[in-house]
Amino acid sequence: MDYLWLKAFHLAAVLTWVGGVLVMAIAITVQTHLPQTLPAAQKQAFLITARKWDMRVTNPALGLVWILGITLAIMGNWLTSPWFLIKLAIVTGLSAIHGMQSGALRRLSNNPDHKIPAVLKISGPITVISIICVAILVIVKPF
Repeated sequence: MDYLWLKAFHLAAVLTWVGGVLVMAIAITVQTHLPQTLPAAQKQAFLITARKWDMRVTNPALGLVWILGITLAIMGNWLTSPWFLIKLAIVTGLSAIHGMQSGALRRLSNNPDHKIPAVLKISGPITVISIICVAILVIVKPF
């Protein structure tokens, strides 16, 4: 497949995945701030919807991000480039945050009083800052 097509699909997958990570950050924040008077069934429905979106959209997009990203890196011969290695570290961190978010949503759906790890309370801003750094690395290719 042509490099530009792979790049376009990679970018679409990145946008979908990052959108899902941001939605999950909002879902976790909202869930932890919902009033106690809200019926448990409504809280549960909200969590189930967020988890379904994650499983059906965000997770597959993450898989495509990794597959297409590594393919592009091999095609571009960037596997040892410093900018790529930094990008790889950031994407690995974002993947870990996504995994933590998925686990937190699962635990919250089983136990609404589950304590959320502190890093997930700021996962939205972490995601935005990380994506800005990745965009700079990919476009400018410093070093």
